[in-house]
Amino acid sequence: MSTDLRLAPAALAAWATAWTLTGSVAHVRGVVLLGAGAVLVLAVIALAAARSGRRPALSGALGQSVLVLGCVVVVALAAHVHAAGRAPVEQLAADRAVTVLSGRVASEPRPAVFGDGARWVLAADSVTARAATSPVRARVEVTGQHTPPYGARVVVAVGLAPAEPGDAVAARGTGRGEVEVVRDAPGLVAATTTMRTALLDVTDSLSPQARGLVPGVAVGDTSRLPSGLSEDFRTTGLTHLTAVSGGHFAVVLALVTAAAGAVRLPRTARVALVAAVAVGFVLLVRPEPSVQRAATMCAVTLLGIVLGRPAASVPALATCVVLLLTGDPWMSRSYGFALSCAATAGLVLLSPPLVRRLAPWLGRPAAFALAVPVAAQAACGPVLVLLAPAVPTTSVLANLLVTPAVAPATLLGLGATLTAPVLPELAHALAWAAGGATWWIAAVARWCAGLPGALLPWPGGVPGALVMLVATAAVLVLVLRRPPGQGWPVAWVEGGRRRWRAAGAYRRAALARYRAGLATRRDRHVAGAAAAVVVLVVAGAGAGVALRGAGGPAGGVPADWQVVACDVGQGDALVVRTGPASAVVVDVGPDGDDAGRCLDRLGVARVDLLVLSHFHADHVGGLPAALHGRDVRAALVSPLAQPAGQARRALDTLARAQVPVRAPEPGERGTLADGGHEVLWHVLGPSTSGAAAGRRSAEGDGANDASLSVRLRSTSPGGVLDVVTLGDLEEPGQEALLAALRGGIDPEVADGVDVVKMAHHGSAAQSRGLARLLRPAVVLVSVGAGNSYGHPTDRALGLYADVGATAVRTDECGTAVLVVRGGAPALACT
Repeated sequence: MSTDLRLAPAALAAWATAWTLTGSVAHVRGVVLLGAGAVLVLAVIALAAARSGRRPALSGALGQSVLVLGCVVVVALAAHVHAAGRAPVEQLAADRAVTVLSGRVASEPRPAVFGDGARWVLAADSVTARAATSPVRARVEVTGQHTPPYGARVVVAVGLAPAEPGDAVAARGTGRGEVEVVRDAPGLVAATTTMRTALLDVTDSLSPQARGLVPGVAVGDTSRLPSGLSEDFRTTGLTHLTAVSGGHFAVVLALVTAAAGAVRLPRTARVALVAAVAVGFVLLVRPEPSVQRAATMCAVTLLGIVLGRPAASVPALATCVVLLLTGDPWMSRSYGFALSCAATAGLVLLSPPLVRRLAPWLGRPAAFALAVPVAAQAACGPVLVLLAPAVPTTSVLANLLVTPAVAPATLLGLGATLTAPVLPELAHALAWAAGGATWWIAAVARWCAGLPGALLPWPGGVPGALVMLVATAAVLVLVLRRPPGQGWPVAWVEGGRRRWRAAGAYRRAALARYRAGLATRRDRHVAGAAAAVVVLVVAGAGAGVALRGAGGPAGGVPADWQVVACDVGQGDALVVRTGPASAVVVDVGPDGDDAGRCLDRLGVARVDLLVLSHFHADHVGGLPAALHGRDVRAALVSPLAQPAGQARRALDTLARAQVPVRAPEPGERGTLADGGHEVLWHVLGPSTSGAAAGRRSAEGDGANDASLSVRLRSTSPGGVLDVVTLGDLEEPGQEALLAALRGGIDPEVADGVDVVKMAHHGSAAQSRGLARLLRPAVVLVSVGAGNSYGHPTDRALGLYADVGATAVRTDECGTAVLVVRGGAPALACT
């Protein structure tokens, strides 16, 4: 049976238009005018061709072109309208203005990236700033201590800051003071909030996995999901279980449809019941992009049923995409929406042929169970590589193993949600039963995440996604191009014997022709193909060894890690990613293998640049372990070789490893990039005055204030992190660096940075002026638990807290991993 793909080009064109114009709306008017003109011309030609009746193929092609261009124009107009609504807020954010916003709370609160507050999205419809109030239509992410209820209308003072280009929110900001609720959420929305809150109450006494997973699987609330389990879900491709989407809709609506059929409701009543349940479910789980995709596709399908049209999944999906992107063009940049659409397309287009080929071997039920995760993984693979440059090799296995537990966990969890406000005892029993199902899901996630090679490194960014797309397409072509077989064991036994005999006969005949000098073109092609296979096998084996050596991030480490402060005790070791298996390393901690083990966990096989800030043992002692088994391309070291003995040992170690070493000058810079990751490094100091100041510092050898200070601008598929490392600079050295920055050695630092590696493990010798200039969002404190120095001091922590920085300490967090997801930084302690 053929698949109707006529609307697919229009949906893809609409998506490309929305994605392009939400990155820059400067060309919207030209796109609209050109598209509208082309639509008009093609429509006239198509109408004339249709009336002539001579060339139906031409008429159909022109009609398709009109449809595609029409969708482009509609989405471009929508982008223009939405951009105009966002513009006032974006301008105020660029000026970092303090505003008063009025609007509706459009998301559940999530933990702040750093600190104890929470983040929530405000759908603002008016903004007051500079004694003027303007109507707007913009989403703003607000971070603060106060979290208003979902759906309520509020007024809040917000200090705005720019969002990333193309971000779904027009700005980000920090709440100032209380959030004033001027009108409560509508009745149905308030009722669903009550249900969600009551569900958290009745699951509070369950095991940690059930406390997090039962609300997650039932209503998409992951606020209590343990961080380690969350990372295991990401490693094994199970995150869709806690991100409500089409699978949840299918389970719920299948139950409703079965119940309606059991009581013999007429078709119209059945459609109305399913529509009402779908609307209620959307309100309960909140309209995230994946939920909107599932709900809109459901609505399109129900409309087709009412009109008596046969169900057609691809046209329904294409219509859904165009409608949603018209309503919100920025949804084109949502990974959740992209994954939901890709998974749906994979299930619709790939599952049936896979089932037909697997059924003769496995039986239809088993074939269907295997085809679903394979199809979803094949379709989502390129998008997942954009999110994190790694391949979850156990995803299909994990999804196959959890399948029996998903429906019970979902339905029992929803039952607990619906009964929690009125029958908490019954709800607790249902949640406990759901916890049994989620126990299996959690056990599968942990086991699969712990398997060797569960996460293999892969090129990141668009090139990596294209490689994944081509590789997946090649495998699918090889699998699907052949007709379904006879099944086990007939095809394997008989087919194998037949092919072996035929291959043997051909091999003997071909060898005879080669010896006689009569080889045919086919013989030469077969010989070339055989040689190519041998080369590929050898290359594949070599790649396997290389990948095993690189290993990728170990379990518990986010695959999309970007900046890592390794827990090396009382010492420093900072890692900034430059590629799938490469990084810049700043210092390597004290004697021992802590730094080496940290690099192994991160999957770092190549160090593009090693920076030794100075030669104290707590910064260079771990050099042998860090170098072992790794390709170190270059090293930058402090200009002051003190203490002399330690400096000599470190330099000798580098020389034996044949690592090029030099002491850089302030202002030197370079760029390192691989697989969608890029790091711009810029040496900020020490200046001559800084090094001289060091000789008068508390450390008699002067090494601390001769520490190399480096700015590292890390760009990954997730976003950008600006990092400044301060080595062990004392206050005089920090003041010298402050003077250099004010003198313009790096003008971009004047706008503040994202991360600062605090000087000297948080000693009391800190420059308030430097902290105010850098004003980081995060300050990393690399320090040993229970150290005898009293590090970090209250003065150091308070000084950075005063400029709004959140302190992340390795003695409390362990190895601290910073990532950027959705344009915002996030922290994982491992």
